[in-house]
Amino acid sequence: MVINAKGTYTPLGVSRSSDGVAAAVAQALPEFFVMDELGDRASEAIAQVTGAQAGAVVHCTAAGITLAVAATMTGGDPRRTAALPDATDMHNRVVLPACQVIDYGHTNLQGIRLAGAQVDLAGDDNGCTIADLEDELDGPDVACLMLVASRLTRGEPIDLVAAIRAAHRRGVPAIVDAAAQFPRIADLLATGADLVLVSGQKYLGSPTAGLVAGSWPLVQALRAQEKGIGRVMKPTKEAIVGVLAALEEWQAFDRVKWEADELAKVDAFVDAASRIPDVVAETVKDPTGLQVSRVLLKVADAKRVATELEAGAPPIYVMTDRMAENELMLELVPLDADEIATILARLWAVLT
Repeated sequence: MVINAKGTYTPLGVSRSSDGVAAAVAQALPEFFVMDELGDRASEAIAQVTGAQAGAVVHCTAAGITLAVAATMTGGDPRRTAALPDATDMHNRVVLPACQVIDYGHTNLQGIRLAGAQVDLAGDDNGCTIADLEDELDGPDVACLMLVASRLTRGEPIDLVAAIRAAHRRGVPAIVDAAAQFPRIADLLATGADLVLVSGQKYLGSPTAGLVAGSWPLVQALRAQEKGIGRVMKPTKEAIVGVLAALEEWQAFDRVKWEADELAKVDAFVDAASRIPDVVAETVKDPTGLQVSRVLLKVADAKRVATELEAGAPPIYVMTDRMAENELMLELVPLDADEIATILARLWAVLT
């Protein structure tokens, strides 16, 4: 057993599915489906939940990046779809803010290049202005603008609406990679993005899957990639059925109560952790506007603390992004009361 206080982290299995989702997946496994029809059902469900024109399920969000870029390059042309990653005679430049290059196991640069595209970075690692984006968007052969909504980006947040409008003034579609941002997907679509990519297995709690929501033509072009490079990134029947079950649960979900309950859980943990000698504990909100609060622990020698937590039984994993500043972050969303009590007990043991 592992206690995951690191959040929706792929190397730890990402998240937990509900009993209802698990049952739907189990029922799907021994059955047959017409996969195109199942994909159509998923498109309708995603559209209904998000307000998009259409949707698609792909293998994961990383696959969604590659396939979304491919869709902007090929459109509905089956000849081009069959040719990729050979992008000869296609618009194949993708504009991406340099401060939004992130690594999620591989970098989003590689995810884009897998489609046969080349990446033109706007701005630098410290930030990107709308003027920086416009300079790159004014170049030839631009296929799309790629933007990232994530706490892992650097520099000042980019005004997504302004960036997308700059792309649209040039006839360039805009994609938003928002892997961990499913609860915000309607807001992200409201920016004018042509496609928004999110993970199903993070806060939605589906099996491993990427969800794509956006304009009808681009979603159809993305689904058509299954006859090209998308063949190796296709979703399984159990993934699509699991997504459908998770979306149904999401619609019936009291999100206001959930947010209040999760905040109360974090505040109670902060109160308890603050009683440990020489520990400063705070409640912090997600910097992207995701409706999730986390625990920030300021401790002496955070590296030692994180290492000892992982080495214990059961191993406890926490966020270590700020370890150099002797700060550790914990996400409690998937954890039950017993697991939270175990974390507090281990912190007492390690720190005292």
